[in-house]
Amino acid sequence: MAAVVQPSHPQLAVSAAIFRDGKVLLTRRARSPAKGFYSLPGGRVEFGESLHQALSREVDEETGLAIAIVGLAGWREVLPATAGAGHYLILSFAARWVAKEPVLNDELDDYRWIAPDALAGLGELKLTGGLEEVIQSAARLIGP
Repeated sequence: MAAVVQPSHPQLAVSAAIFRDGKVLLTRRARSPAKGFYSLPGGRVEFGESLHQALSREVDEETGLAIAIVGLAGWREVLPATAGAGHYLILSFAARWVAKEPVLNDELDDYRWIAPDALAGLGELKLTGGLEEVIQSAARLIGP
């Protein structure tokens, strides 16, 4: 199997804090980067795609869900921790669930709908860095 060659420049990515009935969707990564960690569904923005187009496409590819994007909740920069690791700028959006039930692709191996105020008590789950702050910001955009 050939080694994955990382680009020599930062990659733009998007993610969605998807809310349904007062809970947010967390998905667990099935492979690197962040294998075994819970995060938000999303991925790279393709050339010529708007951020919203990329987000809707990535959420559909990874979970099969239809969403309504509310607004930008925050951003996170992931710097390469080791040689060959990627450098990503991730723009995270607040979104509302619109239709369908989660059907995960091979990039993810678990999902959970969790109340945002319960995140701090989830010590048994490995969460990606900055996830709680992005979800809290997204929850403020979604409102009660």
